[in-house]
Amino acid sequence: MSTQTASPPTPAPVRVVGGPSRRHRRRTALNAAGFLVPFGLLFTAMMLAPIGYAIYQSFYTVDRQGLFGGAQTTRFAGFSNFSDALHDGDFIASLTRVASLGVIQVPVMLGLALALALLLDSRSARFKKTFRLTFFLPYALPGAIAAVMWSFLLVKDLSPFTGPLSAIGIHTDFLSPGWIPVSIGNMITWGWTGYNMLIIYSALQAVPGEVIEAATLDNCTGWRLAWYVKIPMVRPALVLTTVFSIIGTAQLYTEPAVLAAARIPGASNKFSPIMNTTLTASQADQHLAAAESVLLALVTLLLSFGLLKFTQRRTADA
Repeated sequence: MSTQTASPPTPAPVRVVGGPSRRHRRRTALNAAGFLVPFGLLFTAMMLAPIGYAIYQSFYTVDRQGLFGGAQTTRFAGFSNFSDALHDGDFIASLTRVASLGVIQVPVMLGLALALALLLDSRSARFKKTFRLTFFLPYALPGAIAAVMWSFLLVKDLSPFTGPLSAIGIHTDFLSPGWIPVSIGNMITWGWTGYNMLIIYSALQAVPGEVIEAATLDNCTGWRLAWYVKIPMVRPALVLTTVFSIIGTAQLYTEPAVLAAARIPGASNKFSPIMNTTLTASQADQHLAAAESVLLALVTLLLSFGLLKFTQRRTADA
């Protein structure tokens, strides 16, 4: 004797009554456009237009006749400006100098920012608001003023660090040519550690409390909690601060420019790529300067997106 189970009846299609009308959708689109158009205009005028103009200028050159300039003719030069920029020893040296500085300074700065953020996020931390404000204050100080302040603090005869170091047998001049990159890296680290700390600390505040509680119940506390739970949870913030730091290092200008203006040995007006490009433009070779700017932007873009793709692939593999 076999039994058969009756199949359930097929539900009738549900008709949505009273959905948004065409006029309502059009009004919503117009409202969205009203908010986006001002941003689009500002973004085009302040970002896309200068980039496009720099790219356009990089493909032209000026031919001058006569000893004092005489007649000038602008002609299409193709990629010759880019070739000249790649064969410019000062420009390549500035790229190498800033890259070497960033390889050491960026990890040190982000390591300090992560350590401070973890300390502020710990349960035993006291006076969190006071310490958070104290760590952030150097970022609020204008870069030029901070560079002037540090230039006085690092002068050999005035520096408060020279005496204690001399007492233990270390005699050095922080503004000598060999120490200038270290001094500039110190200025950048001092000014931007608090900014990166706030980004990481905000990410730590977003970590679900039940995750921390579960890890604590599993006897994961102290540095083990930070290493195995908190740091992996704030990895996107670490990637973001690393990208910001790469872009900021490529744009290095204020600190070496202040030291160069003070005529400190070792701080030349060609220390960073932007300083070198600015000097080239001031020497009436704006087309070569535009090519150097485009090359610098491409290098920064490749490094930033390369890091993002690398981290995304590592996250996907994990």
